[in-house]
Amino acid sequence: MHNYRYNSNNTWRKPLHMMCLLLGIVLLLSACGQAQKPSSATDSNTGSNAGSNSGQSSSSPEQNTAPPQEEVPEEPHEEVDLVQEQLSSLTLEEKIGQMILAGVQGTTLDDQAKQMITDQKVGGIIFYANNVSTLEGTAKFVQSIKEANQSNPVPIFMSVDQEGGKVSRMPETVESIPSSRKVGETKDSALAETMGELLARQVQLAGFNVDFAPVLDVNSNPKNPVIGDRSFGSSAELVSRMGIAEMKGLRNEGIIPVVKHFPGHGDTSVDSHLDLPVVNKTEKQLAELEWIPFQAAVKEQVEAVMVAHILFPKLDPDHPASLSDVIIGEHLRGKFKYDGVVITDDLSMGAIAKNYKLDQAALTTVKAGSDILLVAHSYESAKTIFDTLISAVKSGKITESRIDESVYRILALKQQYKLSDDQKASGDLKQLNADIVDWRKQIDAR
Repeated sequence: MHNYRYNSNNTWRKPLHMMCLLLGIVLLLSACGQAQKPSSATDSNTGSNAGSNSGQSSSSPEQNTAPPQEEVPEEPHEEVDLVQEQLSSLTLEEKIGQMILAGVQGTTLDDQAKQMITDQKVGGIIFYANNVSTLEGTAKFVQSIKEANQSNPVPIFMSVDQEGGKVSRMPETVESIPSSRKVGETKDSALAETMGELLARQVQLAGFNVDFAPVLDVNSNPKNPVIGDRSFGSSAELVSRMGIAEMKGLRNEGIIPVVKHFPGHGDTSVDSHLDLPVVNKTEKQLAELEWIPFQAAVKEQVEAVMVAHILFPKLDPDHPASLSDVIIGEHLRGKFKYDGVVITDDLSMGAIAKNYKLDQAALTTVKAGSDILLVAHSYESAKTIFDTLISAVKSGKITESRIDESVYRILALKQQYKLSDDQKASGDLKQLNADIVDWRKQIDAR
């Protein structure tokens, strides 16, 4: 009986002992797992540690005992201002040159033009009808100017007035584009955007990179001798919508648009090429009509604005818009908050030439806030402006910091469009002509 009880109890205790042993092992393993968790969490929070330990057991003793690595904060990177870097590398003469956009003579590069590019280092050239020959000849002329400019540190603007209608600089082999008024009559902004794209492709055939278009003047005066069908129409809303669409079309094809003629040339009865027009409108009246398209363009961050030679005596009785600190400085720069490039209309036009000496006009417009002074038809005129501005800075009439403001804007625009003097004429004339014909059929069908 005693042996039986002993054996029975012993047999009962053995399984119990084994169960306790197994429970102990389970608890021990669980404790080990808990001890590994901080190490595993550290790995997941520090990607570099996790990556370097891949392929190793997570229960490695080195992993459990190594102190967590401190993350070294990255040095803050200051953004490099490439425009400021370029500006800082320019001499005063090179900076002044960037502010001049000059005309040339004939249909090939002459010695005077070469000298102007070398000595005055002009930032841009404009072509008129008398500079255009065949498409091939015009492209060669444009390319020769770019090649002559390669000794200068900044690529050159090659510009043209290619609006369509009566203001066209393209040779006859390029299909014509109808006037803005004809396109405006469709009231279709998609057709206006295509117009901008086609104009851009036209000027690219000759190697230009700037087009003085679109015209944002509201043609409110039927007797206007200079705007007429160059405007999209007599409604500010229509001109805004169609003009902004054309501007975007030019941009789409990589051509720099220049809107014109601020503050509005649509209500003049005098041609500013011949004499100084006077518009007796108040600021309120201008804001209700003429300024609407230009404000829309500023809102769309237009690259450049051309300012007209028109006297607005109720805003500034002493200076035409192109020379007016009230109109350029207080309104365009101030109230409109425009910080892009401001270009004067041609300073050799009758509106200026009959009323101001060129050196006086150059000083006044720069003080008013203009960035680029357009002067065509005379190499001497470009030299006069260059010498005048150099002398003004050296004598303290204009500060170099004022010059820097303008040149910064010019360089920023050239960098934005990645201009290069190596860029050559491009495009397929046959395909472009076919596209223009198709587009004109859409205009005619409306």
